[in-house]
Amino acid sequence: MKLPRPDRAWLGPILLLAIVALAVAACAPVTAPGASAAPTVTPEPTPLLPASPGADPVSLLAWLFTPVFQVLFIVLAALDHVTGNIAIAIVLMTLLIRALLIPLFRTQTVSQRRMQLIQPELKEIQRRYKGDRAKISEAQMALYKERGINPAAGCLPLVLQMVLLIPMYSVIRDGLTNYDPSAMLTILGQRLPILECANVVNGVVDKALPCITPNAFGVNWGQPEILLPLPVIGGLSLIAVVSSLLQVIQSRMVMPPSNQSQGQDQAAAVQRQTMLLFPLITIFYGAFLPAGLFLYWIVTTIFSIVQQYLIVGWGSLFPLFGWTPRFAVGHTPRFPVAVPAPDTTGRPSGAAAKHPTTSIERAASAAATVRSRERGRQGRRGRRR
Repeated sequence: MKLPRPDRAWLGPILLLAIVALAVAACAPVTAPGASAAPTVTPEPTPLLPASPGADPVSLLAWLFTPVFQVLFIVLAALDHVTGNIAIAIVLMTLLIRALLIPLFRTQTVSQRRMQLIQPELKEIQRRYKGDRAKISEAQMALYKERGINPAAGCLPLVLQMVLLIPMYSVIRDGLTNYDPSAMLTILGQRLPILECANVVNGVVDKALPCITPNAFGVNWGQPEILLPLPVIGGLSLIAVVSSLLQVIQSRMVMPPSNQSQGQDQAAAVQRQTMLLFPLITIFYGAFLPAGLFLYWIVTTIFSIVQQYLIVGWGSLFPLFGWTPRFAVGHTPRFPVAVPAPDTTGRPSGAAAKHPTTSIERAASAAATVRSRERGRQGRRGRRR
């Protein structure tokens, strides 16, 4: 008897989690048991300078990101100069960035919601053209066009978020640990007077201390925050755990409802599992990423949660472990997304009522007008001479 094949939906995320854990373990310093570590030579500190283009891809990428790094660092330095608190400066800079990107992320959220609303029509297309991928793809694209939905609309905000995350990491890691970042404040040969280094005493620069004070609220935001050292992963960071939990909430709000991942719809099931596993991997980053980057991540996630709440409400967040609070029952979002109506622009008056409006209706109409094979043969016999 042939045994049924096990469900492999979890295999990919579990393997990815194992690879990340091994990579983190490989990055950790290892010493032989019982052996004393060799003395290390501390390199001479160097000022923070703009990257120069090089032959290797890393240098070229750093040079391309230098303008973004410089703009972010100038904004952070100015806010730190005004507030006198680097944590508040990071929060304000994050809110400023997300406020400028509200239209893009709104488009992403609306696109995701509309894709969920037309799932019944997409499933009907898959049922009607089962086994013919070309016709399924053609009918789906026709449906997207009729409903005015761009499936790729949600990709740009994600790409932009990653583009900002890389220079933000460098700004916090290097900008908050370097003793002389004045070169990054120089534009067209003029230095912006928005930063007074705290490590300058009587005109003498202490290279052992950073220019910007990275400590605020008892945390050094330029270094990883490790509360509990752990083997393999290096340590557990409370701020990384908070960031991970907030990302889980954000993902659950916009993920497909659980009833759409039942049956044979394995793609939706894998999507739900991935959207929950990826935020949890963030916990492992707390051992080597600076705490300031997690603060940026937390503020960004909270901003996204509020924006999603206004558009999709609580979404698929509840029920949570079988519990649905009273305030989430029958909740209507402030700016709800309706099912997109068919696009009838360019059609003559009354055409929408006389002709099918969707690809599914057109396919059914075409099938109803096809003559049977027997009738066609009789017609050909009648025309013979």
